[in-house]
Amino acid sequence: MTAQDSATPETSIAVSRSGTLLGVLAVASFSLTFPATAWGLEGFGPWSLVSVRCALAALIAGGCLLALRAPLPERRQWAGLAVVASGVVVGFPLLTTLALQTSTTSHAAVVVGLLPLTTATYSAVRTGARPSRTFWIAALAGATVVIAFTVQQSGGALSTGDMYLFGALLICAAGYSEGGRLAREMPGWRVIGWALVLCLPLALPVAAVTLAVEPVRLTGHSIAGLLWLAAGSQFLGLIVWYRAMAEIGVAKASQLQLAQPLLTLVSSVLLLGEQLPVAAPVAAVAVLVCIAVTQRVKTG
Repeated sequence: MTAQDSATPETSIAVSRSGTLLGVLAVASFSLTFPATAWGLEGFGPWSLVSVRCALAALIAGGCLLALRAPLPERRQWAGLAVVASGVVVGFPLLTTLALQTSTTSHAAVVVGLLPLTTATYSAVRTGARPSRTFWIAALAGATVVIAFTVQQSGGALSTGDMYLFGALLICAAGYSEGGRLAREMPGWRVIGWALVLCLPLALPVAAVTLAVEPVRLTGHSIAGLLWLAAGSQFLGLIVWYRAMAEIGVAKASQLQLAQPLLTLVSSVLLLGEQLPVAAPVAAVAVLVCIAVTQRVKTG
């Protein structure tokens, strides 16, 4: 049950607008993740970038949890937190970072346009939600555009980078859905906070080893990219995102991410100077059309 389910019509409208606004802010934050990763890879190896990013975000989260005296999660909630940690703290950052060693940020951004569909599907299976037929048609249309773009850009066959990206979509969908479910039971900042702290015992030793093994060349770009990934994408963005999912539901919030590819395309041009293939903005605009449909239909 979302925050709208037990409210008056006026309150429901306000909550829906608030949740949608929060979702838009989160997506805007996430749209900078790939450019920030590209910057981070200028000075770090993929494994050290992910592990240091995770460790820094976990330390920030742990400090917030201690300062605000957040209670420990209930025993039944730890399994869900482990899924969140595996999906959005470790799996998605690692697989997308590995993909960006061979894929451009613009290509990866359009592929990640599949995330709304994978998240909605996982949520429907996990929670028993039943989005309408129109919702699924619109979501599948957006997914079809993304798949066609991916195959066309890869010369008719999926690359290793594409396989990393598709794997990232599956594991992130689970993390988003479980986090959205838990955000109905505890504040979103505590969901991602405890998920990050759960990873700290692993992140710290891995960071120490990978920093010693992989070459490190600190630059303004690499430091800025790392800091944004840790504080912005990994912590603050997810706080807002889980709050949005708690207010308007996982399926409906997830479709807001169809706007993320277009936003990332813009940032990849502005921050990285990438030259976009003609198909990239066309595909991104096409999936944006699906947002208008999915945001206006009943999701469960």
